[in-house]
Amino acid sequence: MPHKKIGLALGAGGSKGLAHIGIIEALEQNGINIDYIAGSSIGAMVGGFYAARKNIAEVKQLALINNWPQILSIFFDPSWKNGLIGGNKLSQFLEKYLGDVNFDELKIPLKVVSTNLTDAQAFVIDSGNVAQAIRTSVSLPILFKPVSYENKLLADGGMSLPVPVEVVRKMGADIVIAVNLYEDYSGIKHDERFSLGTITNRTVDVLSHYLARENVKSADIIINPLVGKIGLFDNFMTKNATQHVIDIGVKAGMEAIPKIKSMIDKEENIINPFVKPFQNLWRNFKKIFSN
Repeated sequence: MPHKKIGLALGAGGSKGLAHIGIIEALEQNGINIDYIAGSSIGAMVGGFYAARKNIAEVKQLALINNWPQILSIFFDPSWKNGLIGGNKLSQFLEKYLGDVNFDELKIPLKVVSTNLTDAQAFVIDSGNVAQAIRTSVSLPILFKPVSYENKLLADGGMSLPVPVEVVRKMGADIVIAVNLYEDYSGIKHDERFSLGTITNRTVDVLSHYLARENVKSADIIINPLVGKIGLFDNFMTKNATQHVIDIGVKAGMEAIPKIKSMIDKEENIINPFVKPFQNLWRNFKKIFSN
């Protein structure tokens, strides 16, 4: 009997998205095979690396490389036009670790979600160069320069579709697992001293919290890792900080495993009443000829 197809919708959220690695690690350890992936922003990046390798240990190892000069160089690529950071070094980083791979060469089918600034619509990329597609999806406006792509101006996918549930559903997924990085919200106390950066982070979190909540309504399984206290860019810089967010993802993934397995069994049992008689006949047939 063909197995039920599992789709993974990986949400946006900056360095919160390191939790995606832990969640996929938990799925792998429990034999949950991913058939389709759709990702926005950091979800597109993690999803792209995993789709290319189908080995989360390799993706995790890459995330834990504490290469300060390389990481910092991505954010010191000044642009005086259309964004603070040009994005060329980000593109180089993606190309270095993904290579010149196209979507049809990936080990797991992938769709990357960006936002088209010309019409405010989500724009899905599933052909051509994977690194280029991810570059469009992680281009947070003001910070990163938007990307001109097929007569469109593309920016961060999290602005339009922070958790692309319906995108992965349309790929053919029978069961959609959504990872929402914005459900866990860590607010500011009324008497708390805060910086401009804190206000910026929380503003993005509030807007994304409600948009992501709408996105995941049609998902079969929703995983909400407890990453509310993680800032957009807090945890890329040190190995310990990165591992901490990955561990949060592992915990959230492990907690979801019973429900995922139950749903897989439920889906298969719908077909079982029609298949079971033939399975029993085949077993008896094998017993007769093995004696």
